[in-house]
Parts: sequence; structure tokens; C-alpha cells
Amino acid sequence: MTQDTENTYCPGHPWYYFLGGKVLTPKQILESVIQTKYSGYDRDNITKADQKPEPQRCEQLRKLRLKFLGDLKKDLTIYREVVRKLHAHRKLPPIEQCSVPRCDDIDVAMSLKHNHLFNDFAHLYKIDMLLAQQPDLFDF
Repeated sequence: MTQDTENTYCPGHPWYYFLGGKVLTPKQILESVIQTKYSGYDRDNITKADQKPEPQRCEQLRKLRLKFLGDLKKDLTIYREVVRKLHAHRKLPPIEQCSVPRCDDIDVAMSLKHNHLFNDFAHLYKIDMLLAQQPDLFDF
């Protein structure tokens, strides 16, 4: 199935892995976040924290950063485990194909973990950009 079917799916889709798509490193996922300028699913809460007056702004952004950093660490651990399982799964001999091709659970797990990392990196990148901005010294 993987040899003669063109893979036009993105790494966030289960069919990408089903069709033999390359597993991305966390660094490659982060680079993709930066290129797409994606802000993550929790961008509204990040924006609300950024709009608070100083010093509450920095405090709230740092709290969010710690939360998303914890999420990233957990997701990286699970991602590594799922990647190992995918590599082992790909080494198995192909089973008899049913008439309708379908993704395996490992393909779905890979796409979900990719998306979790994508969001974690997006949140952290956005927060780091906001924390790097110096507040206006004359904003009263």
C-alpha cells in the first residue's frame, strides 16, 4: 500500500503514517510551528494573559508557560514510546488486506501525539515571544 500510493497527507493525519510517512523529530515539529505561525488551541487564554497590566501579565504568562512546559514533557515521553511502537509495527509482515484500507491504532496514536506536540510548541513559542517583548515604560 505504501509503495504505490502518493502520500499527500500532513503529519497530523493518521493516513500520513498509514502510507509510510516519515516520523518527524521534535525539532522538525517546532520548525513547522514557526513556519506556519500557528498559535495553538489555547491562544485566547494566552492573549488574555498578555493584555493584563504589569506585573500580572508576566506572572500569568509564566504560569501558562510552566503548564505548557509540563504538557510538552509528558507528550514527548509518550511520543517517543509511540514512535518506537510505530517502527516495530512497520517491521511486521503485512497482514492480509481487507477490501477497504484502514489506519491502524498506531497510525492514529502517532497523528494525535504529533498534534499534541504541535500545540505544546505553538503555545510555548507564542508565550516566549510575548515574554521577550519589553513592556512600554510609559504605559500608565
